[in-house]
Amino acid sequence: MRIYIPILLSLVACGGAPSEAVVQPVKCVTAEPLSYVCRDFAALSTADDAVTLAFKVAGRVVDVPVAKGRAVVRGELLARLDSRDVELEVEAARATYGEALSRLRRAQRLLEHGAISQQEVETIESAVVQASSAYDYARGMLADMSIVAPFDGVVERVYVDAFQRVAAGESVVRVVTPRSTTVGFTAPEGLVGSLDSPTTHFSVVFDAWPDVSFKAVIKSFARTSSDALGFPVSLRLVDVDDALYSISPGMTCVVTVAMPESDRDAVLLPLEAIYAPVGGGCYVWVVEDDVVSRRAVVLGSLAGDDAVVVLHGVESGDRVVVAGVYRLYDGQRVRVIE
Repeated sequence: MRIYIPILLSLVACGGAPSEAVVQPVKCVTAEPLSYVCRDFAALSTADDAVTLAFKVAGRVVDVPVAKGRAVVRGELLARLDSRDVELEVEAARATYGEALSRLRRAQRLLEHGAISQQEVETIESAVVQASSAYDYARGMLADMSIVAPFDGVVERVYVDAFQRVAAGESVVRVVTPRSTTVGFTAPEGLVGSLDSPTTHFSVVFDAWPDVSFKAVIKSFARTSSDALGFPVSLRLVDVDDALYSISPGMTCVVTVAMPESDRDAVLLPLEAIYAPVGGGCYVWVVEDDVVSRRAVVLGSLAGDDAVVVLHGVESGDRVVVAGVYRLYDGQRVRVIE
């Protein structure tokens, strides 16, 4: 029994209250005043120019010479309707217009010899104008039987097949620009009022180039939201080197919005500094004269993935523990590891 008594006594001593003589090593950061707060949002590059094309008239599609992903140039044929009936109308209108012109020329010669009145000539002139309008309308109808690319781009989607009947205004093909300098994301309600402020800054990091940050400026944003999912925002990338970075529509990225902090007493701390016990509340451990004291804090928004804005409870210059916060107790002596 004499052999085991010292061991039992030592075990009891280890399981008791923390000894004041134990000095806990900790890592700290110095709280600094927060001038800007940053928030990250998932985003997607979008086409600078995009258009969904349709026929102005109904008819039967006879040719769709393009497919999804095909590069097209301005003026290239994208789809065509059966135009035989319209071509006949054009020929008939052209013949009517030509006949009206011939009648007008004969009437003008007769007018020079006094064989016809001025009123009769004016009536024929009116008929020429009507025939000309009908001819122009028929030619316009013929032009509407074809869809051509409005700009150089890429076919994003084809909605119809050959020999399919389509209605006027029905989507036929969508064309987008192959290069993108536009990024879109959805902003929460509290951010909308600061988007167009000159003190708000934007930066974009694409998943394809995680080490490159692109500067961006506000392009447009919606001030209303009908689906309660947020407010659509569009940014324009600036100073992008196209030779190094080929940004196309549909690339995923992260938008960082940096805004001035309205609360001048706010500081920024790592998330590891926040002590949230089971009993509730949020606290930090502040080191003063190598002794820690627990302080209740009021948290603001997250800043990136690993930091949080502290609105109240910590002042600029305070030394805050950032490692081992769940192993400390109020009044414990610590040794700061630089």
